[in-house]
Amino acid sequence: MTPLKPRLVLTLGDPAGIGSELVARLLADEDARSAAEVLIIGDEGELKDGMEIAGVGYAYEVVTDIPSLDETSGTPRFLQVGKAPAAGWQRAEATAEGGAHCLETLGLGVDLVKGGKADALVFAPLNKASLHLAGMPQSDELHWFADRLGHNGSVSELNVMEGLWTSRVTSHVALREVADLITEDKIIEAARLIHAAQVEAGIEKPRIGVCGLNPHNGDNGNFGTEEIDIIGPAVERARALGLPVEGPYPSDTIFLKAVAKELDAIVTLYHDQGQIAIKLLGFWQGVTVQGGLPIPITTPAHGTAFDIRGKGCANPGPMLNAWNIACAMGGRRRASRISH
Repeated sequence: MTPLKPRLVLTLGDPAGIGSELVARLLADEDARSAAEVLIIGDEGELKDGMEIAGVGYAYEVVTDIPSLDETSGTPRFLQVGKAPAAGWQRAEATAEGGAHCLETLGLGVDLVKGGKADALVFAPLNKASLHLAGMPQSDELHWFADRLGHNGSVSELNVMEGLWTSRVTSHVALREVADLITEDKIIEAARLIHAAQVEAGIEKPRIGVCGLNPHNGDNGNFGTEEIDIIGPAVERARALGLPVEGPYPSDTIFLKAVAKELDAIVTLYHDQGQIAIKLLGFWQGVTVQGGLPIPITTPAHGTAFDIRGKGCANPGPMLNAWNIACAMGGRRRASRISH
């Protein structure tokens, strides 16, 4: 029996940025296009603009209402959602109009996956300033997704680069606050979220390392005791719960273990502890998975790249990687729904 394709919803991102170009390059790739039944939602003018900028094209079918993605098409379907302002979209700058358009398309995408009409959502890059100008009260799109879904559990951005996944115990907080915010429960939860997401993406037995906080892992307490008092005990508790966790390892060497393929995931303790390493290892390959949510949502890890908007040079690598992860997660989600 031929495996069922995952059903993906794809949005074009902020119209001021490179999203439509990335979508054009993605769907011009026959292998990527044929990997899923896809519904694109957004402004058709943007869709065409992206093709023109990228210098590529692909066939798509315009639909006027929500199609059944259970019906095999092989051709991307497009649904017009919202429209450009009378003067057109402003380019290469954050705007309330662009942010509002993003929230409208994302909202529909979330609703379709939540309602079982699609299996995963992939979105091209957003701009947080645009979202806030449009009135988004949450700190970021991850927490907006959680509220839209009515999800009250733990969430975390998970960053993925060439098979290496990272999660964070703390994220968008001042560095001076980090040590006080680290707890055993938060470390265990960060490990649990990344383990669950990797299993959903088809990595059945991930190996997870946990970073230390202090220089040289605290040097037996000489440079700080968080490793002894909090991080080490958290690792032991996580292992007792069945999570495949190791550490803590010094943060200046743990990524060498990942490069050597000794680890599949790393729990980091603060934003830049993981982000610097990930971006040095492969900035133009990174993906963000919205971890902890009840539905799969992925996006490139980079931003809207206003500086190269319209130049036709946007790298499609992260968009393709986000697509592939969404296909894997969405495929398993669909198979699970059908089996039950």
